[in-house]
Amino acid sequence: MSEADSRPDPDALLRQIQSEEERARRGRLKIWLGFAPGVGKTYAMLEDARELHSDGADVVVGWVDTHGRYDTAALLLGLEILPRRTVPYRGRNLEEFDLDAALARKPAVLLLDELAHTNAAGGRHPKRWQDALELLDAGIEVHTTLNVQHVESLNDVVAQITSVRVRETVPDAIVDRADEIVLVDLDPEDLLQRLREGKVYLGEQKERAARGFFHRGNLLALRELALRRAAERVDADVLAWRREHRIATPWPTGERILVCVGSAPASARLVRATRRMAAGLRAPWFAAWVERPGTTPLSRADRERLEAHLRLVESLGGTVVRLEGMAPADAILAWAREHNVTRIVIGKPTHSRWRDRLRGSLLGEIVRGSGEIDVHVISGDELEEAAAKAVEPRAEGVAWGEYASAAALVALATAIGIAAGLLLAPPDVAMLYLLGIMLTAVRAGRGPSVFAAALSTAAYDFFFVPPYLTFAVSDSRHLLTFAVMFAVGIVISALARRIRRQEQAARGREERSTTLYALARDLGAALDEHEAARAITRHAAEVFGCGAALLVRAPDRALTPAAVVGEVPLDGSQLGVARWAFEHERAAGVGTDTLPGARVRCEPLLSGPRVLGVLVLAARAEQAWRADDRHFLDAFVRQGALAIERARLGEEAKAAALRARAEELRSSLLSAVSHDLRTPLAAITGAASALRDETAGLGAAERAELLDTIAEEADRLERLLGNLLDMTRLESRGVELRREWVPIEEIVGAALTRLENLLEGRQVQTSLPEDLPLVAADPLLLEQLIINLVENALKYTPPESPIEIEAAAREGRLELVVADRGPGLARGEETRVFEKFFRGAHRGMPGVGLGLAICRAIAEAHGGSLEAENRAGGGALFRLVLPLDAEAPAGAVSELAP
Repeated sequence: MSEADSRPDPDALLRQIQSEEERARRGRLKIWLGFAPGVGKTYAMLEDARELHSDGADVVVGWVDTHGRYDTAALLLGLEILPRRTVPYRGRNLEEFDLDAALARKPAVLLLDELAHTNAAGGRHPKRWQDALELLDAGIEVHTTLNVQHVESLNDVVAQITSVRVRETVPDAIVDRADEIVLVDLDPEDLLQRLREGKVYLGEQKERAARGFFHRGNLLALRELALRRAAERVDADVLAWRREHRIATPWPTGERILVCVGSAPASARLVRATRRMAAGLRAPWFAAWVERPGTTPLSRADRERLEAHLRLVESLGGTVVRLEGMAPADAILAWAREHNVTRIVIGKPTHSRWRDRLRGSLLGEIVRGSGEIDVHVISGDELEEAAAKAVEPRAEGVAWGEYASAAALVALATAIGIAAGLLLAPPDVAMLYLLGIMLTAVRAGRGPSVFAAALSTAAYDFFFVPPYLTFAVSDSRHLLTFAVMFAVGIVISALARRIRRQEQAARGREERSTTLYALARDLGAALDEHEAARAITRHAAEVFGCGAALLVRAPDRALTPAAVVGEVPLDGSQLGVARWAFEHERAAGVGTDTLPGARVRCEPLLSGPRVLGVLVLAARAEQAWRADDRHFLDAFVRQGALAIERARLGEEAKAAALRARAEELRSSLLSAVSHDLRTPLAAITGAASALRDETAGLGAAERAELLDTIAEEADRLERLLGNLLDMTRLESRGVELRREWVPIEEIVGAALTRLENLLEGRQVQTSLPEDLPLVAADPLLLEQLIINLVENALKYTPPESPIEIEAAAREGRLELVVADRGPGLARGEETRVFEKFFRGAHRGMPGVGLGLAICRAIAEAHGGSLEAENRAGGGALFRLVLPLDAEAPAGAVSELAP
C-alpha cells in the first residue's frame, strides 16, 4: 500500500471529530432490550444501577415500575427516587414521570423504565422517549428498558406473528442512537414458568396473558427478532470501529456477500445464485456495478439489460451499490473491505484469453487482490448469452460529418505547411498535424480521431518526408516519427474522450444537486401543504420534462389533485395506477414492473409508515428510467415527502395550539366568572324566594324593591354573559365587521340610551362637534365598545363627579375620549388593563376583567387603537382612535343628515 493510500481521509476525520464532539456534549443512552415482559430487563437495569451507586456514581431513579414484584422493589432500596408528578385524568389521579424535576436535579445517571410509555395528557411530551431525548440533550445519561415489539420498524412483523397490534412504539432512530444495547435473554420455557408462578403478571391479567400473547411460538419468534435486532446493532458497531481504525482486512464475524453485475445476460443468474446463497446463510447481500468514466457508453440494449439486473436485485431484497473508477477490481475490493464483505460472487469469463491479455482480467485481479475474502466464480447461461448476441441491435450509422471535419483539419494543416515552405521545419509541421488530431479528439469520438491520426501520418509522409509526393521513406528514422504521431493521436483522443465523459457526468451530478438544492429552498419557504405541493410539481415538471401532478387523499378517501403543472392524464385508468401506488406504497406505471403500459409514472410520497400522497409524472413510454434516474427520483420524492410532512405537522401544531388556547380560555373563564355568576344569581334567587313565600308579609314597597333587585341583577347577569360570549367569539372566530357610514354622535347617543337605567342620577358631559365626519364602522360593535367604556367609568367614578365624552377629527383620524374622575390607574396598568381577566388594583369592583379586552379587540378590528392613561388632577382617560381613510359617499351623507 502506497503512502497516498494509507493517508487518512480528511472528510472521514472531520466526521469522526464531529461525532466525538456530539457524543461528548449529549448524555449517553443505554437500553436493556428484551423480547417480552418478564424477561428481567428492569431487574438487570437496577442491578447495574446499584453497582454504579456503590462505585460512587450519582444515580437517581426517575421512573421504575416494579409491577408488584418484591425482588424488583428490593433493588430500589438505597437509591434516590424522584417524586412523581400527579396528573388528573377522567376523574382520577395518575402518576407520571416528572421531567422538570429530573432536569432540575440533573443527576449523572437517570433510570427511566419503559421507554415506549405514552404520557398522560398535560405533559410537555406525549411519549416518554421524547422525555429521554430532552434529558440526553441536557447531558444526563439515561438508562431505560424496551421490548422488541415496541420498535417501530418491527410493528407489522410483530402484529403478523402475535395477532396483536402494539400501539406504543419507539422510532428506530432512537434505538440506533443508543450508545449501548444490553440484550436481556431468557429461555421461553423459563419465561412461561415465571408467568405461571405469578412473577410476570398477577391475577386475571396473568390468565389473560397466558391465553393470548404468551404462546411458546410467539415467544420463540419474538426472541429471534430481539437477537437479530441486537446483532444488527453489533454489526453496525463493528463496521464503525473498523472505519475508525482503518482496518482493511475483513472480520468474518458474520457473512456479507457482494455480487458483481454488469450488462451481460449472465448477470441475472449471478444475482439469483447470490440470493439463494444469502438466504441459506441468512446474510445481507449487495450487488455492485462499476462505471468507468471516459469509456464508451453502453448501447441501449446493454443499458436496458443492466437496469433490468439492478431492478432484479432490488426486487429480491438486495442492495444496489454504484461504484466508479478506472480500475473496477480496485473499486470492488475497496468497497468490500470497507463494508466487511466476506464473499464475492463473480461470473466466469466467456471471452477469449487475448482480450484478458490486452485489457486485463477482472476475475484475475479480484482473485489476486481478495486476500481473506472468499471469491465464488459462477458460470452463466451460454444459451442466454448466445440469444442476447443474436438479437443485439446493429450499431448506429457512421457519423460521416465528423470524418469529413477530421479530413478538413488534416488538409488545413497540410496547406499551412506547404504555404509556409522553408519557414517551418518538419517537426513544426508534425506539431500542426498533432493540433488537428487534438481538435478532432475534442470535437468527435474515437473513430474520427483515429482516422485523423492515420491521415495525418500519411499526409506528413507524402508531402514533407523525402522523397516527396511518394509514400516511400529514404530515412528509417522517420518511421519512429510516424509511429509516435499515430500513437499520440490515439492517446490524445482517448484522454479527450475520457475528459468529455467525466465532464458530462459531473455536469449531470451538478444539475441534480442544483435541482435538489432549489427544491429544498422552495420547500423550506413553503408556508403550508398547498405551497409545498405546488413547489414539488413545478420542479418535477422542469426536471423530468413532462407534466406533473401531486395527488393527496381527500376526506372521502379519494385521491384528488393538490397541484398540477402541464398536461397530466388523470382519467379513471391513470387514477387507478395512482391509487395502486398509494395503497401498496410502491412505484407503478411507466418504467416499473407494475402496470408498465400506463401513460403515467406514479411515485408514492412516504414518510415513515404513512403515505402522504402520490407524485404523478406524464412520462413517455419510450423514456428510459436508468438506475441513476430512479435513485434521483427517489431522492426527489423523499425530499418532497419530508416537506409535506413538515407542513402537515405545522398545521397540526397550530391546531393543537389553538385547542390549547381555547382550553386555557375555558379554564380561565370558569375560574374567573364562578364568583361573579353566583352573586347575581344569589340575589335573584333570594328575591324570588322572598316573593314566593306568602308568610313573609311583604308590603307593596318591599315587593317592588325585590322586583327591582331581580331586574337589576338580571341585567347585570346579561351583561356579564354577553361579555363572555363576545370574548369567546373574538378569540375563536375573530371579528366579522359589517361596516356602515355612521355619525359618531348617533353611536354615542345609542350607547347612552342603552345605559339609561345605570346613568340615572349620574352626570354625563358630552362634547361632540356637529361637523364631525362620518366613520365607516360596524355600528353594533362600536356601540358595544362605548358602552363598555362608560360602564367601566361608572364603576370607578364617584356619584358627584361627571363622566366626560369628547370627540374630534385630527389628521385623518377620529379620536373619541371617555374620561372619569375616579382613582385612576396604578403604575404599570396602562397596558395591562386591556388583558383578559385583569382586574387592576381595585379588585373590589364587580366584573371579571373582560370589558376592556373586548373594547381593544373591536378597536383593532376597525384598524384603530385604544389607549389608557391617567388624567391630570385624578381619574383615567381612554382614547379611541379610528382611521378616516376615505370620505363618505354623497348618498350616505344625505341619508344621515337631519
